[in-house]
Amino acid sequence: MAQGSRQVQTQAQQQIQTLSPQQILVVKLLELPAVELEDRVRAELLENPALEEGKEEPANDEYTEDVHEAETGAEDEGDTSYDSLSDYLYEDDIPDYKLQENNRSKDEQPEEIPFSDATSFYETLKEQLGERALNEHQRELTEYLIGSLDDDGLLRKSLDSISDELAIYAGIEATTEELEEALKIVQDFDPAGLGARSLQECLLIQIRRKIEQQQPTPNPLLTIEEAIVSECYEEFTRKHWDKIQQKLGLEEEALQQAIKDICKLNPRPGSSLGEAIGKNMQQIVPDFIVDTYDDGTINLSLNNRNVPELRMSRDFTEMVEEHTKNKANQSKESKEAMMFLKQKMDAAQGFIDAVKQRQNTLMTTMQAIIDLQRPFFLEGDESLLRPMILKDVAERTGLDISTISRVSNSKYVQTNYGIYPLKFFFNDGYTTEGGEEMSVREIRKILKECIDKEDKKKPLTDDELTDLLKEKGYPIARRTVAKYRQQMNIPVARLRK
Repeated sequence: MAQGSRQVQTQAQQQIQTLSPQQILVVKLLELPAVELEDRVRAELLENPALEEGKEEPANDEYTEDVHEAETGAEDEGDTSYDSLSDYLYEDDIPDYKLQENNRSKDEQPEEIPFSDATSFYETLKEQLGERALNEHQRELTEYLIGSLDDDGLLRKSLDSISDELAIYAGIEATTEELEEALKIVQDFDPAGLGARSLQECLLIQIRRKIEQQQPTPNPLLTIEEAIVSECYEEFTRKHWDKIQQKLGLEEEALQQAIKDICKLNPRPGSSLGEAIGKNMQQIVPDFIVDTYDDGTINLSLNNRNVPELRMSRDFTEMVEEHTKNKANQSKESKEAMMFLKQKMDAAQGFIDAVKQRQNTLMTTMQAIIDLQRPFFLEGDESLLRPMILKDVAERTGLDISTISRVSNSKYVQTNYGIYPLKFFFNDGYTTEGGEEMSVREIRKILKECIDKEDKKKPLTDDELTDLLKEKGYPIARRTVAKYRQQMNIPVARLRK
């Protein structure tokens, strides 16, 4: 790896290592979707008696001064003191923007839309990951690989690029060999075929899983299927059955049965799992509510209706005030009690601040997405989505790319047109010769329209589709046309007759 890349990795690791406890808490809360945040807040209410439900009250300056004096006195006497929030929360950590007010009235609660989650297999895989006995490093790598799978459950990125991503964005050093081992773990998950880097590997994983399950006496037909996919894959995709039969020395009947079984395998294991989960009608609770009105106004609000409001406990505040009144005559036990109260108060205030910072970061990120994808939010037309990557949102908000990634990873937004995962709004772009920027989604849509309108007796080849797209103002290469066609699961011309 280049020296410059190593320096970036080292700097990233140093940044991770110097995160304060408050920053770590903010990061953890930031990753939680709405439902999990509610659970986390209620767990904190049970754990920390210094927290209670209710609207936060203005800070009491006199109380703060008394507590500070009590801490100073304790330090003079050699007692252990706890770091206050001001010791580990830097000014730069708190954004200077304010959380937008939710303009809805209490009677105007948004209706939750049941949404069949096509990417629910991510959570299912994390559950399977939790059942494995792995060290922390292996678990981090495996979880990152899970998050890198596409909606089909396949890994489209190279392990080299994932190694670089881990170093730059997560401060984690990982060799390709380590990632290979982690990928084997993912490929061992259910359903078989997940984590494959190609259709060929996806089919082989499924066949070999069947062979393992039938040990010690697997069906001989499975061995033939494995040989066809591993040794004659190109001939298989071109339907050159005679060449396969000659190369492997197979009987006609065995070949036909093997081909029939291979065609029953699932080329999109992640998608099928998403559909199975969707049939259970899992209800997705959106993190954001975006309302678009006829006059072009777009209103954004956070869906926090089930998350309790937090404030410092009045009982705890009164106990601290009582202790500080007689601090001159305090016994050792009273001073220790005072420090315990102070510890809980600091933890409570830190948690309240972390929740606020999470809200601020979420709102700022979502507002930037709305600004960048405004035509879509006004019309609901997917073709209007402009090219947008994490860096675009990071530059607009002034937040780190890793922060934008955490926000968009597991969050959903409810719009006038349905509920979408935030990942839906991120897509690659393409610039025409005239300098016009188009999204890949738009090109795919035009490509599909061309194929839908073709003469089914004489379907268009990739070369003909390339020429047709150029005429329509989309001068992309033939290999790009083939790639987009494959991504949409559209077969080659000779198989579309």
